[in-house]
Amino acid sequence: MGTIKGFIRKVVERWRRIVVQAVAQVVTLGAIALLVFATTSCAKPVQPTELISDFSEPTPQPNRLTGQIAEVSPPETLESLKQIIDAYTPQVRILSPRPGEVLDDTSATVRLQVRGLPLFKDDTYELGPHLHLFLDNEPYKAVYDLAEPITFENLSPGTHTLRVFASRPWHESFKNQGAFDQRTFHVVAPTPQNQLNASAPLLTYSRPQGTYGAEPIMLDFYLTNAPLHMSAQAEANDDLHDWRIRCTVNDQSFVFDQWQPIWLKGFKPGRNWVQLELIDESGNPIDNRFNNTVRIIDYQPGGDDALSRLVRGELSLKE
Repeated sequence: MGTIKGFIRKVVERWRRIVVQAVAQVVTLGAIALLVFATTSCAKPVQPTELISDFSEPTPQPNRLTGQIAEVSPPETLESLKQIIDAYTPQVRILSPRPGEVLDDTSATVRLQVRGLPLFKDDTYELGPHLHLFLDNEPYKAVYDLAEPITFENLSPGTHTLRVFASRPWHESFKNQGAFDQRTFHVVAPTPQNQLNASAPLLTYSRPQGTYGAEPIMLDFYLTNAPLHMSAQAEANDDLHDWRIRCTVNDQSFVFDQWQPIWLKGFKPGRNWVQLELIDESGNPIDNRFNNTVRIIDYQPGGDDALSRLVRGELSLKE
């Protein structure tokens, strides 16, 4: 079994630098070491989220997901690492383009600002805290270095929307207030396409994306402008609708109502597809751009990349 101690040390050292610069409470390396030991040796497996497996017949209580695709506990190593990295509360902003800016060129240069989170990619493991940057509803671009220019070329004339949020090294989004930003701009002139309702609930599909070499595979998304379940359920006759997420994996659908990542297994080797929809308590679509997204992913068991090895438990946080 390998070790990712060097990677953890880099995360911790950069976190300490941020804390010192902010004149915050100094956390000693001994405390961090104690936290690592405690989380790796004493942490219990996290229980899966309970899902509603069949929304065609709504039930008041969630049911376990059944069928080929099954929900499982998160990988223990990632859960331990999460307890360390969650010391961060990143604040993300889009600096340019400006809100509503009209560009006279078909390329757009994007400038981002991040506070409270060091961005980097480890040379050995090719993992690190980063940003997920979306143009319209295309798959995200991972941003590890804000010093490198971010340019989108050959944009179609009309309206475009950027969305960005902070991500943990294994691509799970930070969900604290301020970790997300969005920006609408125009190329040549505004058009209805890619125009968001800024006050309506918005779903941003994040993972899964790309190629995977191990199960379980994480399902993650970002949710904005969605009401608290308690508020939405308070008055049955008001206009405030409750929300749920309908996920379909290779024709198998389930519904859940919690904003947190879900780990799934049962993917077939090769091509798989995943669809996420934002719906109300009656199963009707909640209208907004990008609230219904489908992606194709590639699953090739036995991957040797660092994330696959972490998921399989082949890399450890210990000595």
